Amino acid sequence: MKIAVPSLAGIASLALALISAPGMLAPAAAADDAGIVVYNAQHESLTQAWADGFTKETGIKVTLRNGSDTEFGNLIVQEGKGSPADVFLTENSPAMVLVDNAGLFAPIDPETLAEVPEQFRPAHGRWVGVAARSTVFAYDKTRLTEDKLPKSLLDLADPAWKGRWAASPSGADFQAIVSALLELKGEAATLNWLKAMKQNATAYKGNSVAMKAVNAGQVEGAVIYHYYYFGDQAKTGENSKNVALHYFRNQDPGAFVSISGGGVLASSQHPKEAQAFLKWVAGKGGQEILKTGTSYEYAVGVGAQSNPKLVPLDDLQAPKVEASKLNSAKVTELMTEAGLL
Repeated sequence: MKIAVPSLAGIASLALALISAPGMLAPAAAADDAGIVVYNAQHESLTQAWADGFTKETGIKVTLRNGSDTEFGNLIVQEGKGSPADVFLTENSPAMVLVDNAGLFAPIDPETLAEVPEQFRPAHGRWVGVAARSTVFAYDKTRLTEDKLPKSLLDLADPAWKGRWAASPSGADFQAIVSALLELKGEAATLNWLKAMKQNATAYKGNSVAMKAVNAGQVEGAVIYHYYYFGDQAKTGENSKNVALHYFRNQDPGAFVSISGGGVLASSQHPKEAQAFLKWVAGKGGQEILKTGTSYEYAVGVGAQSNPKLVPLDDLQAPKVEASKLNSAKVTELMTEAGLL
């Protein structure tokens, strides 16, 4: 399977598509006419709800441009100080690190940082966590019992698991998990695990597809994020009726909790409004939408409550990972060397 990292031509095509989209004007004019521009790699429905709530409360318009972590991270770096974006929202931390390393973020207002506990934001304060998602092993409960589940994510490298599990290696979600593994266990251990994965795992494109494969009995389990299961269960449950979730816990790399981030571009033409939007998302209004909405992601604000159907964050026993150190470039290199991309 080939990685979905866009080529320069792909980045240029995305930029052209954004500029030529219906109603899209030249960057400066668009920002003036449409309020702030958000490059959104988060779930579209979630960010739309955030934008609607913010606009209703403040009167400030929000124009969303939807894409993926990798697409927008690379696009912003290419656009540099000429980016029309005021705010960047991601699903995972590595894309935030990519943009931050290019020196393109403005410092986040202290009042916004105070909305989020330290474990859900980088210490440097140039972006902030706005939601979180837990790594899980989604397994076929008709074929596996709890005593036969892997105790650690690392156990899936054992030949005993050959042909029995799946993942979506080209996706930003899985690559964020590998970034955490790299930070926790180092380069050599990560490469060895990835090489074993190449031998043992089946690659699917997308976490929901991997979960469907488990549900259909094609594989016994898949490494995905938790919310795919809860989202399906909240609908018909037809793609998860045979599935249960295993949480690795014990500070295992498989218990990694990924932080979705938000940052304000230093080049923003509307910095005051952009900072206000991010404060609203990280604050009471935005975090309440995580509790009551359909994304099933975790709220991360101080005192904020997540959807009661979810395992509480404190019970996940996640490993401590400094979000600002997640290295997407090295992950891509290692996964390519292992033959996964």
